[in-house]
Amino acid sequence: MRNGNVTRTLLFAGASLLAGAGAPAQHERHGAQTPPARQDGSEHHAGHHRITPAARMTTTNDAAAGTLTVRVGPLNLPAGADHMAAEQAADQFLVIPFDGWITAYHPRLADDQWRPLPGRLLHHVAFWNTSRSDFLCPAKEEHIFGAGSEMNEWPELPGFGYRVSKGDRIRVNTMFHNPTGASYPKTFIEIRIEYKTTRAADGSPVQLKSLYPAWFDVQTCGHSGYDLAPGRNETRGEFTLKYSGMLLGVGGHMHDYGEELALANATRGESVATLRAALDAEGRIQSMPIVTFLERGGYRLQAGEKISVVARYDNRTGRPLHDGAMGIVVGYFLPDDDTQMAALRRPASARRAGR
Repeated sequence: MRNGNVTRTLLFAGASLLAGAGAPAQHERHGAQTPPARQDGSEHHAGHHRITPAARMTTTNDAAAGTLTVRVGPLNLPAGADHMAAEQAADQFLVIPFDGWITAYHPRLADDQWRPLPGRLLHHVAFWNTSRSDFLCPAKEEHIFGAGSEMNEWPELPGFGYRVSKGDRIRVNTMFHNPTGASYPKTFIEIRIEYKTTRAADGSPVQLKSLYPAWFDVQTCGHSGYDLAPGRNETRGEFTLKYSGMLLGVGGHMHDYGEELALANATRGESVATLRAALDAEGRIQSMPIVTFLERGGYRLQAGEKISVVARYDNRTGRPLHDGAMGIVVGYFLPDDDTQMAALRRPASARRAGR
C-alpha cells in the first residue's frame, strides 16, 4: 500500500462525483425510459431531460487482455447547450461477464470515428452495482465509479480490486452538456474497464484484496445536489460506521465557489483530512487535492464511530443557485473482515426492483 500506484489510484476522488467538474454521486437524471421508483433512495427527474432512444450502450469483452469496454452514445450536443437542453441517454445496464475484480477504469469522450472530444462535454458518468448495497448508505445501490469533465482515470492498484460476480448488473448513469462554442453532433463516452478473474489463464487461483469506494456526502444518503444562498454557506453531514477497517486516502468533489471540504472523526474529536479547492479568479473550481494515509498504513476507522463531513462555499454571484452545490469526500475503504461485506449483497427481488 505504499507506492505511487496508490496515490494515482486515489486521483479518482477529484473526478468522483459525480457531477459538474467532478463526477456524479447521488445526483442523477432519469427519463421516461427508466422506472418511476428505485430502492436506492436516489431522486428521479423523469421528463425533465431530453432522453433520446438513439443513445445505446455497446460492450466489448477482451477476455485475453482482461478488458471490458463500455460505450454509450451517440448524443447530439449543440454549442452552449446545458444539461436540460442537451440530449441524454436513458440509464443503461451492464451485465458483468466474469467472476473476479475490477481493477481500473479509463474514461474518455470520442465522436463516431473515435476521435477524442473535450472532456468538458461530460457532466458526469456513474456506475452503480444494483446487486449490492452501499456500505455507508445501505438503502442505495453501491456506487462503484464516477467521473466528470476532468476525466480522471482510476488506475490499477496492484493486489487490490473491487469484487464482482458474473451476472451482476451495473447501472450506467450519464449526463452531458456543452459549455463550448462548437457543436458535437455524435458524442460517445467510452469507459475501458480492466479486470482480473478468479482464475489465471493457467487455471491457478487469483486472490486480490477487496476495496470499497467510500462516499462521505454532506447530504448523507440523499440527493447530493443542494441550493446555495448568496455569500457563505456551510453544510454538514454525519455517518455512523457499521464496519471497521482502513481508509487509504481521500479526495473530494465540489462545484464552483466551493472552498473547502473537511472530514473529521466526531467520536474522537479529530480531523481526518481538510481539502481546500483550487479556484480561478471567478471562483470556478479547478481541482481538489488528495490526502493519503499511506505512511501509517491507512487511517483507522472503527465500527460505531461517527464521521462528519463539512462543505464550505462562498457564492459570489449575489443570487441563490438552485442545486448549485455538492460536497463529497471520497476514498477507498479496506475492511478488516471482508466476509462482513457479504451482507451487502442484495436479494434477487431487490435487484429486479432496481432496474
